[in-house]
Amino acid sequence: MSKPRVIVLSVVEQGLTPTQAAAKFGVSRQWVHQLIHRYRDGGLDAVEARSHRPTANPRQTPPQLAARVIALRQTLTAQGLDAGPLTIAWHLHQESLPVPSTSTIRRILTNAGLVTAAPKKRPRSSYRRFQAAQPNECWQSDFTHWPLADGTDIEILNWLDDHSRYLLSATAFTHVTGPHVLTTFLHAIVENGYPAATLTDNGLVYTARFRHGRNAFEYLLADLGITQKNGHPGHPQTQGKIERFHQTLKRWLTQQPAAATITALQHQLDTFRRLYNHDRVHRAHGLTPAAAYTATLKATRSHNTATDTTYYRVRIDVIDRFGKLTLRHAGKLHHLGIGIAHANTAILMLIDDHTVNVINPATGQHLGSHTIDPNHNYWRNNQKNPGRWPGSTTS
Repeated sequence: MSKPRVIVLSVVEQGLTPTQAAAKFGVSRQWVHQLIHRYRDGGLDAVEARSHRPTANPRQTPPQLAARVIALRQTLTAQGLDAGPLTIAWHLHQESLPVPSTSTIRRILTNAGLVTAAPKKRPRSSYRRFQAAQPNECWQSDFTHWPLADGTDIEILNWLDDHSRYLLSATAFTHVTGPHVLTTFLHAIVENGYPAATLTDNGLVYTARFRHGRNAFEYLLADLGITQKNGHPGHPQTQGKIERFHQTLKRWLTQQPAAATITALQHQLDTFRRLYNHDRVHRAHGLTPAAAYTATLKATRSHNTATDTTYYRVRIDVIDRFGKLTLRHAGKLHHLGIGIAHANTAILMLIDDHTVNVINPATGQHLGSHTIDPNHNYWRNNQKNPGRWPGSTTS
């Protein structure tokens, strides 16, 4: 039996006075009188200790706002988009609603049973985060796989700005090749300017350094004065941002109708790029990637070997049986000498305003460099010493 009940019964049943009961039980006489008053109004149950908790909490999240938090979580999850507290807070702000703290949003989601506990998951605070200080300081690239509706495997090539996580490009190919890396990279440059550096893995489409040579992408970077960085073999954490991006992309694609063709998949990627860049806040900086990309001055290359107006195009061709190539420039056909030793070789031509570089994409070998000269039909290979026609003599 509780102490308040004992005190009341000692007065009511045993005949103690309130003063005697107070002295016996070590309480104040005023409190004994309060207990007796409660007893007379509501019986013994009324003498039990009462909560001092306020009947209303002005800081409590309004039910309508909590319901909106839950609805956003469900809607974003169904769309395959990030639905964490930071993202939900951003959407509430966009809707001009009060924005609770992220801990309050997390508590609302937990109480609604929308958070799955992951006690074995490594805490984010344990990671050492490396991030470029400026947009265009470093672009990461990699490709991942995704199936069409009939199971056909497609490769998606992505370029991502390291600082802002801005998705520079996402392109679907049947199989990613060196020329695809070049063309998507050049298109990204046209849209966004030059990066100071690139970071990729050691795939042959990015580097031929383990074959003791250079591929077309490496020649282009060197020509543009862009630093090339490659991760250590067997250590994908170096490209952690784009690896994590692939998870985000696939989670979204999983919620979409399976694409029947590569064209349909590309339409989905274009939609995702718009959503990812403009309608989704990134937890790393609390901004959309597009906002973060434009919020700071962009980095520049340490040295420029080409002007920002340089135009590049890429062409795939095969050297003819005489060791020559043809190229139409300004409406006129020109001939490029490569060498008969390379007859019937599939090549890649990298063409800018002044030079044509010819590269074997299979080996990375640089086969020729030719100066564009509209006044001559034949452009010789600058990598080879000028030869002489058969039968010619020296003086």
